[in-house]
Amino acid sequence: MTDKDALIQPDRGQDATPIHVVDKDGFDDWAKKLTGSQRATLSAQKFTGKGYQTAIVPDGDGWFAVGGVADSESLSAWCLAKLAETLPAGTYRLAKGDAGPALFGWQSGQYAFTRYKDDKDAEGPRILLTKDVAAIDGMIAEAEAVNLVRDLVNTPSEDMGPEALEAEASRLAKKFDAKLTVTRGDALEKGYPMVHAVGRAAARSHAPRLIELEWGPADAPRIAIVGKGVCFDSGGLDIKPTSGMALMKKDMGGSAHALALASLIMGQGLKVRLHLLVPAVENAISGNAFRPGDVLASRKGLTVEVTNTDAEGRLVLGDALTKASEDGAGLIIDFATLTGAARVALGPDLPALFTRQDDTAQDLMDAGLAHDDACWRLPLHDGYRDMLKSDIADMVNSASGGFAGATTAALFLDRFVGDGIEWAHFDTFAWRPAAKPGRPKGGAALGLRAAWHMLKKRYRD
Repeated sequence: MTDKDALIQPDRGQDATPIHVVDKDGFDDWAKKLTGSQRATLSAQKFTGKGYQTAIVPDGDGWFAVGGVADSESLSAWCLAKLAETLPAGTYRLAKGDAGPALFGWQSGQYAFTRYKDDKDAEGPRILLTKDVAAIDGMIAEAEAVNLVRDLVNTPSEDMGPEALEAEASRLAKKFDAKLTVTRGDALEKGYPMVHAVGRAAARSHAPRLIELEWGPADAPRIAIVGKGVCFDSGGLDIKPTSGMALMKKDMGGSAHALALASLIMGQGLKVRLHLLVPAVENAISGNAFRPGDVLASRKGLTVEVTNTDAEGRLVLGDALTKASEDGAGLIIDFATLTGAARVALGPDLPALFTRQDDTAQDLMDAGLAHDDACWRLPLHDGYRDMLKSDIADMVNSASGGFAGATTAALFLDRFVGDGIEWAHFDTFAWRPAAKPGRPKGGAALGLRAAWHMLKKRYRD
């Protein structure tokens, strides 16, 4: 993106349409300063200052825009998003103050997924000017990372298989001069047996692989970002119903988050040694699919009895988390569309967060609240570890009984993370079932900005 193409740009006094931001409490006092015809125009548009209301008001030979917000003195990321979605193409500036966090939502609200269908009637870009020039690069980078998640998740599985995830990792490696390693075939079966077992039934074009990217100085603190890359989940032999399969193109949403977070870390130059790992598979059905009752070997040496082939994401993550631990990561963050139980507990907007340490959880939750990307901590309750016991192996992959599904899945992953390593697990949805201002229906980055700002504060600020 060139400077002139950016949706947020430096305010150098160029021509721009003003935007007045008002809240419901201050609307009457603000409106008193307007002419009678201007107040009538607002009344005709039923504008009262409520959040996300928008209006256009004539002013001499021109016009100005008005946006309703919850608090005009404290803008959130989403306060200007509705304006960005609905105003005519052009250049704008706030009539008073600066946009601050709302610079992000201004960009996010103009996202469109156009890989398969052009919108010939789409409005042109709306550009917002800001005097906070130092914030521009970072805000653009965050918006681009979120849109990368959306693009990857929105793309159907035929075009977003393991090979496509590898291509995206390769693009990032070339862009940031990182080292890319891909393990597949016999080496995958030997070194990452659970990744291979889950993915072996897929067509050759969607063959399983472990994708790794390394970047940064060797003597910097080593962190690992791991993302579940199940590019389509049929459920395997424990096949999902039609309704359960409808959105399974998004089951690689964890890998999309991991790739986007890696792009932020490298692009913004955090002082870390980054290790990105994406176990990329398709959980398909064929004569060589892994079965309920099979006992799988793992990279860590633990044996796993398969009690449900539809609990495959934790299997591929187990091998990847083992590799991240072996390579000396002091901090591991993983993202996965792992359980329906997390969605039952928290709904579509809140990623479930599991950590070993209270400080890690607090840092991530604080970062999420500060940047309008909230997450919610659920417990790694030791008392539920017995639910993963097996009569014939070291553990089962899916606890019976239907209780505490998100926690038992996280406890499964915990077994594959090395002792003493700081670890955070996001059980994210990666999807928005209904649009909100700045947040279109479809692929969604949920937990990405929380993790980014926690890392940014720790390793750069």
